[in-house]
Amino acid sequence: MACAAVRSPADQDRFICIYPAYLNNKKTIAEGRRIPISKAVENPTATEIQDVCSAVGLNVFLEKNKMYSREWNRDVQYRGRVRVQLKQEDGSLCLVQFPSRKSVMLYAAEMIPKLKTRTQKTGGGDPSLQQGEGSKKGKGKKKK
Repeated sequence: MACAAVRSPADQDRFICIYPAYLNNKKTIAEGRRIPISKAVENPTATEIQDVCSAVGLNVFLEKNKMYSREWNRDVQYRGRVRVQLKQEDGSLCLVQFPSRKSVMLYAAEMIPKLKTRTQKTGGGDPSLQQGEGSKKGKGKKKK
């Protein structure tokens, strides 16, 4: 029998899912990357994907606590899933420039490196690299 309630493309559960692993150039295809490595981004976050997609005018929402099933690392940095609406109630495209999920992923990967948060990070030194300095406490004998 057919389902009693036909779900429209505008329902939030019908939005496409984009996980950061799809756009990550550190991942292999077996680990979940879905675009060419030449177009992929280094360690994108779900928030960055959301920012890029909402800036172009797509209807987007972020699910912070969702995890990609192939992601073995459970850090907060790798969490999140972005849901994007591709089609309207009548089945027509929301934006003509995004006919498929692949086009949205390629656009997001192209625009994430241009975000202000990405361009500002490259300016200063990484403070986490200097964490362990000065922590030696004279254990053992000094070599002459």
